[in-house]
Amino acid sequence: MNYTLRQLQYVVAVADHGSVTAAANALFTSQPGISNSIAQLEEVFGIQIFIRHHAKGISVTPAGQSFIASARNLLAHAEDLTHQAHELSQALQGSIKLGCFTTIAPIFLPGLLSALRAQHPEVQVDLNEGTTESLQHGLINGQIEVALLYDLDLSPALVKEPMLSARPYVLLSKSHPLARQTSVTLASLVEEPMVLFDMPHSREYFLSMFRVRKLEPFVRYRTVNFELVRGLVASQNGYAFLNLRPAIDQSYDGSELVCLPIADEVPSLSLVLAWPEGLKPTRRVEAFITLCRSFFGRS
Repeated sequence: MNYTLRQLQYVVAVADHGSVTAAANALFTSQPGISNSIAQLEEVFGIQIFIRHHAKGISVTPAGQSFIASARNLLAHAEDLTHQAHELSQALQGSIKLGCFTTIAPIFLPGLLSALRAQHPEVQVDLNEGTTESLQHGLINGQIEVALLYDLDLSPALVKEPMLSARPYVLLSKSHPLARQTSVTLASLVEEPMVLFDMPHSREYFLSMFRVRKLEPFVRYRTVNFELVRGLVASQNGYAFLNLRPAIDQSYDGSELVCLPIADEVPSLSLVLAWPEGLKPTRRVEAFITLCRSFFGRS
């Protein structure tokens, strides 16, 4: 099978830039050279990678998506090999394409990235924060190598390693009548106004705690902003459910919050580290996975 890493780089660049012209400009090479490389790869592997649209760029075929994800992985390993060949010490070098769910990032990433920098100072991180859908898409298509996210409806095409179990809690303003209790039942909340953290999958998870009990909560506000949830609750607009708890029980304006356990049996959320199944992690990613096991083992 005759193909080169340069040809794979061209294919990935076309997928990233959306057209042969844009890829050629980014790589300072010729359009015919890229087009010929793509044609040769399609012939070698017997698949169509792109659909060409006259004057409208290209789109990636389903087979092409899988091929490009594998190409990205192979190029990452080639970069890994290059660094290994130049390493007289055993220091790791290069970059990790890391994804992280938006609410997880501010709580865990600062400490995690500091620990990574202390252990492997020459490893860089290309950070991509997003939703469950965007992170899964990035993992499956090879744009993200590894991601921290909740185990909510994740694709079977991903390897998932649990890092932390996060039980939901009730968030209340300090002045809320229920805030003086030691725990709160769902039945006592059903008539109270709710501030719903309205991220896809998260909202279904929180609402399901009521619905499995044939209860329907009164949702006053919906927001996808974690800190806005906390701010609305602190200003006495209702209660909320969350899983992760910042170190300080205050909203941005300094209003005090109270976090109480839920008295009912409710499912915890598993925070997992995920990467594409069938694609071997690079040495850098393997080092990051090892670090995460240690880091979350202490959390």
